[in-house]
Amino acid sequence: MNLKKILTLIVLFLSACHSAPKEEIVPAIVPSSQKAPQIKYIRPSNIIGEIEPIYMLPMKSAFLARVDTGATTSSIDVQNLKRFERDGKRWVSFFVVNAASGEKHFFEKPVIKRVKIKRIEEEEHRVKVMMDVKFGGQKMKTEFTLAERESFSYQGLIGRNILTGRYIVDTSLTNTLK
Repeated sequence: MNLKKILTLIVLFLSACHSAPKEEIVPAIVPSSQKAPQIKYIRPSNIIGEIEPIYMLPMKSAFLARVDTGATTSSIDVQNLKRFERDGKRWVSFFVVNAASGEKHFFEKPVIKRVKIKRIEEEEHRVKVMMDVKFGGQKMKTEFTLAERESFSYQGLIGRNILTGRYIVDTSLTNTLK
C-alpha cells in the first residue's frame, strides 16, 4: 500500500469517529411521590471530639476537658496544692472542684516527678501524679500534671497518654462520650 492510500484511510477513520452521533446524558428526575433513601452514618465509638467529659474518680460528676493531641501528658485543674513529705518521699495534697456541679474532693498523692511544661511565653514546673479516671466508659490509672488552670476555659486537658491507641480525634465534634 502506498502512502496516499494510508493517509486516505486515516482521514476516513477520523472523520467517521467525529461524525458518529454522540449519546446525550439526561439527568433522571425522581418523581415527588418517591422518597430519597435515608443514609445513616454510624460514628465509630473511638472517634471523639475536641471537648469531652472526664471523671476524676471517686468523684461522681464529670467535667469538661479539652482534648489536646499535642500534649504528652494529661493535666488537671487543682486548688490549694500543698507539697509535703511522707515516709521520706515527696507527696502532694490538693482539691479538685467541679465548676459545673460544685462537687469537691480532696486528694493526697505521691509525686511521680516534677516536669517542665513548655508554654508559648514561658516554662512552667508542675508535679506529676497517678490519678484514677473514667474516660469514655473506660476506667484507667494514668499520669496527670497538676496545674492551677483558672485562666483556661476547661478544667482538664486530655493528652496522648490517654488518647494513644484508644481514640481518634475529630475536632468538628464535641461531647461524644458519656
